Formats: sequence, C-alpha cells, structure tokens
Amino acid sequence: MAGILLLLAAPTAYAREDGLVRQDVTFRGGHGLVLHGTVLRKDGASGPEPGIVLVGGSGSGPRVEYQQEAAAFARAGITTLVYDKRTVGYSFLHRDFGLLADDALAGVRLLQSRTGVNPRQVGLWGFSEGGWVAPLAASRSGDVAFVVTIGGSGYDPLRTGAWSLTTHLQHQGVGGPFRRVVAGPAAQFVGSTGLFSEAGYDPLPALEQLHRTPVLALWGEYDTQVPPRESARIFREALARAGNRHAVIGFVADGAHNGHRTSDGFDRIGGPVFHGKKLGELAPRYAQTMTSWVRSVAAGHPPASSAAPAPGQALATTPEPGHVWYAWLAPALLLLGFAAYPVSALLRRGPVLRPVRWLAGFGLLAVVATVDCPLAVYVVGNDAAGPVVWGRPALWLAVQGLAVAVVVSACASAAALWRRRLTSSWAVWLRLAPVGLAAIGFVPWAVWWGVAA
Repeated sequence: MAGILLLLAAPTAYAREDGLVRQDVTFRGGHGLVLHGTVLRKDGASGPEPGIVLVGGSGSGPRVEYQQEAAAFARAGITTLVYDKRTVGYSFLHRDFGLLADDALAGVRLLQSRTGVNPRQVGLWGFSEGGWVAPLAASRSGDVAFVVTIGGSGYDPLRTGAWSLTTHLQHQGVGGPFRRVVAGPAAQFVGSTGLFSEAGYDPLPALEQLHRTPVLALWGEYDTQVPPRESARIFREALARAGNRHAVIGFVADGAHNGHRTSDGFDRIGGPVFHGKKLGELAPRYAQTMTSWVRSVAAGHPPASSAAPAPGQALATTPEPGHVWYAWLAPALLLLGFAAYPVSALLRRGPVLRPVRWLAGFGLLAVVATVDCPLAVYVVGNDAAGPVVWGRPALWLAVQGLAVAVVVSACASAAALWRRRLTSSWAVWLRLAPVGLAAIGFVPWAVWWGVAA
C-alpha cells in the first residue's frame, strides 16, 4: 500500500472564506496509514497552478499550526496541502524520517492528481524537523519540483537538540558548567542508550543528492531551536558540492525558528493561540519571500544560487561525544557497587558500619541524581531546570551536595574501619570491596559529569 495514492472518501463541501477555497481530503501515507489534510487554493484560480505540500516540525503537528503559511501560499496562487502529522509509528522514542518522507511524497502525488494543479510543479515546504524530511523526500523522487525549508538544521538531531537546550538554558541564566554537562556527558548518555530517536541522522547525503532541485533555505534571524549560522553554511556547502545552481540561502528579519514575529527568538508577537501556545504572526516579508520564489521557479526562472549574510549566533554547537558503551555501563556499575553493601547486610550477619551505610545511601542517590537531572532537560525540556541559583539549577546544586556527601562518607568510612581494626578481616574486605571500589570510581566519573564544576 505504501507509495500508492488513494482517496479514501468523498471530499467535504467547499468552504469559501477570505477569498480561499478549502477542501478536506484523506489519503494514504507510508505503510498505508490514512492521513487527513486540507487543500487550499485561491477562489477563482484558473490554473494550472504550482502546488506545495507543507511538512510540519516535530511533535503531533496538527495542520492548524500551519494555517497561516498555507493561506499565504494559496493567496499567492499556489495550491497547498497541509495535513495532520501521523501519530502511528511516531513518538518521542521512535520516529522514522524515511516514513515521514513517504507521507510527504504521498501528499505530492495527491496534489499532482488534482485538476488545476501543474503536476510538474509540485514541491515541498519543510519546517524544523521537516527540514530533514523534505530534502530526504526530494532526494528519493523526481516528482518533487522544488524544496523550501524554514529552520532546518545542518546537524543531526542530537547535536541540534543539545544546542537548542543549552541556548534556552543560557536565556534562563544557567551558566556554562551545567550547559556543558547537557551538551557533553548527558548527550553522550542519551545517544548511547538510544533514548533520543533518530539521534544520528545525517542530513548531508540527502542534500548532496539535490543536483537539479531548486532549494530555498531560510532561517529566522532569532532562531533558538537550530543553529542558524552554522546550518546555513552546511546547507550552502552541501548544495554546492551537489552542483545545485539554484540554492538560495536566506534569513527572515525579526523571525523566530518558525519564521514568525519575535523580539528575541523566545517570544511570539501577535498571531493565533493554539492549545495555549502563541504561534505568532508571520514575520514581515517572510511569506512574500517564499511565494515569490516559488512563482519564479514555477515560471521556469529559478533564482540563481545566493547566500545572504548570516546573523550572529549566541552559542556555537558542541560536537557530541562519541556514543560508547561505557556511557551507560559506568553508572550501572556504580549503582551495583553502592547497592552491594545494604544488600549484603540483609543476607548475612556481621558488623554494620554507620558511615559505610551512609556512603552506600548517598552514593546511590548521587549517581541517580547526576544522570536524571540533565536527562530531565532532554525529556521534559528546559522547564525541568527549575529555579536557577548562582548560575546553576537548584536541583543541580543539590546533586553537587550529594557528591560532597559521598566523598565525606567515604573518608568517614575509612576512618571508622581503621579505628575498629576491621581491615584485617577478609570477610569485611569482601563486603566492603564493592562499595569501596564504587566510591573510588565515583570521583572521576563525577568530575566527567561536571558535578565538581
């Protein structure tokens, strides 16, 4: 069923408002999944018109989030399909850009089949995550006449996500040490454990296959979700290597990640509100830039390659550490070592030293908290950082306090063993060896995780 266009039901009645005609449609995307969308065109358009399929960003992506863009394209005489993103086979822990590309190509075929649309002039618009999906879809099919992206990243999702998180943490007043934890060891842990879906997806191969497909790649002047300056350079260089002579690189003045109006990238000005989230209105000239470019391409005059001067970028991205097995094995061994002492105390009789018991307890808490605190930023978002004290999240200060308690407890345990002359007993050594080794290993591990910073 995948890749075969099927209209599943008779379209709903046309609705005319604001000079546009809207028609609800259903079609089959990748793996035969039924997708729901809306086709918009200008009322009274004679055709044949170019067409464009809007590919949304990450998350559930209901079509209403992109109604402003859809209406802008339609008013410019470009028949537009905007559709609800799939929820089957797509989640925080699992997503497949290839499957999303199949959905986008199914949308292209739907527009190609419509009366009044020039089947040779149907392209893709991709926002954010769609900036990975749209070029991938275009690289797989000659049916895609052009590609427009807004807020597409030139890096893989993990490096991009780490940059976005650290940028927002900086905006919240979080200093460099904790930001380096998020972009360094926490990113390595997330990547090595597979908790970040499509973490290592490389956008370059798809871009380098766009030999003849005209591309308009835009970024908001104040993009805080993907690194605009670095991504623009990567897009420009990749498309140049492909021999693409119609790649235009540009920036949206006063534009946020989505090209909507903002004062600093973190707020949105005007526009509708969806589920409590202010979407912002389209930035000045954003829609005009896209629609005039598409009309030029459709008229057979694609603009020659060019690159606008890039705006400043507050932070540079951090190359993510390599994904290695010990990123998750090290904390697992530490937990086993600290847990061994209380478990052994339950299974056999013998002297129980209060300092060692405290060492085991503090050690378990410290290891879990060290990993969970920055990991929560990846799962929940920047709100997980909570209140900021002295340039650090308050929770991270608590983690650092636990690390100090581990070191103090280890010293107290060694002193207690010496005072009670228990160091000559092999039974005691066997019981204490795991927690002792865990305490020793905890110190360099905590330094790597930035707990000492």
